[in-house]
Amino acid sequence: MGEQIQYIRLVGNERRIGPTLASVSRTWQGKRECFMFISPHDDDAVIGAGIFMQLAMMESVPVHIVIITDGSQGYCSEQEKNSIGEIRRAETFECYQSLGVPRENIIWLGFPDCRLSLFCGRRPAKAGEPAAAGFTGLQNAITKTLRDIRPTQVFMPTSSDLHPDHKIVHQETLISLFHAAGAIWPELGKAIDKVPWVHEMGVYCDFPEPPKLRICATQQHLENKLRAIGKFKSQKQIDSLIEIVRKSGPQEYLRELQFKLYQPRKYHDMFEEKDEMPFGRWGTEFTG
Repeated sequence: MGEQIQYIRLVGNERRIGPTLASVSRTWQGKRECFMFISPHDDDAVIGAGIFMQLAMMESVPVHIVIITDGSQGYCSEQEKNSIGEIRRAETFECYQSLGVPRENIIWLGFPDCRLSLFCGRRPAKAGEPAAAGFTGLQNAITKTLRDIRPTQVFMPTSSDLHPDHKIVHQETLISLFHAAGAIWPELGKAIDKVPWVHEMGVYCDFPEPPKLRICATQQHLENKLRAIGKFKSQKQIDSLIEIVRKSGPQEYLRELQFKLYQPRKYHDMFEEKDEMPFGRWGTEFTG
């Protein structure tokens, strides 16, 4: 393939190839494009999309990193047990700023690491809890952040990741997208114009279904990503993930999510009389 940037998107039986995301996109909105990466932990977004972020900014698309948890359970030595949150926060700014993300676009929501099950939904905040407009909870925080940033596209780790924090963030983000586009909770800001397009990134585990977008970049983009991940010096447990990234080369994959809203009409024909199966036959065989 050589040293070039290439996007390949599969749309039905069509294979779209182009040098920019705009050239293969079905929904590109030009100067309105704004990307929001939702990262359950500070290192998830760079592992899943560190190359893609670089290319997005090359197309002048603003990139925002929203980090859900405070990193407090990510210590790998006793000496860092009480200071790991501050250490990871500093590492996070180094990581994403090295890729070109402005510091002000790196947002921490501050929910307790490995305890997200206690913050599903929305409820009045207690003293010391992450709060906005007097409420706490992932749906409260993510809804407000969506209305503040107003992204056209959202990216987050796949729902099949084993880490409970990833599963919870995936679930709470999906419902928050609809909250953010509706009239509910007006104190969290003006509703966004429409639900953004949503894509999954691979971090720990494979996608539940094959992705439809491949991003191919240069070796330099890969080296930039590896250096950025390497800023998380405190995170000894991600060494194996770094090796997978290195061996995979300068490419990433994204899987678009399709929302399937309930449409009763699509089931109508299943229950209609068919020539080869007269209604009377069913009536005689199933009398219960």
